[in-house]
Amino acid sequence: MRLTKHHGLGNDFLVCLTDEEPTEVSALARRICDRRTGIGADGLIVGLPGINGSDLVMVLHNADGSFAEMSGNGIRCLAQAHAMANQTGAASFEIDTGGGRRHVEIDGDGPEAQITVSMGLVGAGPGVHDEIANEVGHSMSATADLGNPHLVLVVEDCSTVDMSDLGSRYEAFYPDGINVEVISLSRGESDKLDMVVWERGVGVSQACGTGAIAAAVRANQWNLVRDDVHVQMPGGSVRVLVGEEPILVGPAEYVGAIEVSV
Repeated sequence: MRLTKHHGLGNDFLVCLTDEEPTEVSALARRICDRRTGIGADGLIVGLPGINGSDLVMVLHNADGSFAEMSGNGIRCLAQAHAMANQTGAASFEIDTGGGRRHVEIDGDGPEAQITVSMGLVGAGPGVHDEIANEVGHSMSATADLGNPHLVLVVEDCSTVDMSDLGSRYEAFYPDGINVEVISLSRGESDKLDMVVWERGVGVSQACGTGAIAAAVRANQWNLVRDDVHVQMPGGSVRVLVGEEPILVGPAEYVGAIEVSV
């Protein structure tokens, strides 16, 4: 099996473009995503032929083997892999995900590219658990659904938060798990958010595209930021255009290719 490796702001994925989904893909994801005994990645993306007018179907499994409906960084990596395989350079695609169909546009070619994703409607999410709502330390909290669930919390300085502890504790309140984004405002700047993230099925992550959307949309609803906002994460920054269907703009970078036995 041929895999390519890509990352979006340090959120890295192994991508397999194939006509048929591999058997036991969950176990395969656990094996090859392990950073000590495998290749190492935050997730495995299988790109299948499109159906009903789409160009691709995205099937994503996290490093722990769990299925993930959607990833804003992952879909950019898949689009880049598809464009490189077909030598298309700048292009646009319709990609079906577990969270619905997404329109993706690539600006430029080569190992690095800026990729724009229409992220679909943002739902209410599962709601803030009472234990979390009553805990001191954050000034605002809300959930969101982008095909996958998110919990957004506002604190004074997100860089001081121990996400290994907070993320794992808060995720445990949700039977299906949840992604946890902790944000803080850049003083005097209404077009920038700082964010740290705990990803369901991964743990502390360098970046999360759907999390950036959830954070920007909720912060905008709280009148903390404008409609055009940059979300700064440990791995780098993405641009979010808040609207009925928010837009995510960020990079994808090709790392390399490898053949693995299955």
